[in-house]
Amino acid sequence: MIADAIEQAKRMQRKILEDSYDGICFIYEYAKEKDINSAFTESKEVLVYEKVPCHLSFQKVSAAQAAGGTEEIEQVIKLFLAPELDIRAGSKIVVIQNKKTTVYQRSGVAAVYSSHQEVTLELWKRRA
Repeated sequence: MIADAIEQAKRMQRKILEDSYDGICFIYEYAKEKDINSAFTESKEVLVYEKVPCHLSFQKVSAAQAAGGTEEIEQVIKLFLAPELDIRAGSKIVVIQNKKTTVYQRSGVAAVYSSHQEVTLELWKRRA
């Protein structure tokens, strides 16, 4: 009886969280692929999940003052999504939320809970 109540509470918690998802995401992993013409191995992006309901959360964390006397602000970005998805660390994730598309690189290791999972993200930085 208590176990049933706990399971019901978990389902309700998940529903409440999923009702707050206001974005969708596309998740890419990198796979090594050998070029048959050149025999070189390259990393290719492979789409593993598309149009996944999600929510981005932003937190600013103040760091100690840098050597130049200015305070650096670091932003922590977390992606909330369903717990059954297998999100590999290092994935590229494209999120569309609030009519804005943002690309993230090097996703962190997912923290998986019964109602959701949280993945830390880093903004995509172009190579120079």
